[in-house]
Amino acid sequence: MTERVRHEIEQTEDVMLKVVETMREAKANDIVSLDLRDIHTAVTDYFVICHAQSKTQVEAIADKIIDKLRDEMHVKPYHSEGFENAEWILIDYIDVIVHVFLEPKREFYNIEGLWADAKCERYDED
Repeated sequence: MTERVRHEIEQTEDVMLKVVETMREAKANDIVSLDLRDIHTAVTDYFVICHAQSKTQVEAIADKIIDKLRDEMHVKPYHSEGFENAEWILIDYIDVIVHVFLEPKREFYNIEGLWADAKCERYDED
């Protein structure tokens, strides 16, 4: 495994926005980005969070994000996990970490609450 290096991609904000766009296209629910750049203990620049109503949809959203970022931006994840049970899939792009939850898991883990100091942007469903 290669070494994890922060700020490895130059287009961090573009990656974050492409993730949001892809989540919207995949009909993800309650899409939120947390800007962690001003939090010195943060391990990344952005979290992008959403949830879905079924494990099938959780996996489909995550797959679509990976495919779209690879195909359109030539960015591959450093690491991903959670595909085994599809209740919480994490996709790590180093400076952007994506969380795709099954709704009850999102409520239980409350990532937004844990990182309440971060600037939060909500992307309303159209």
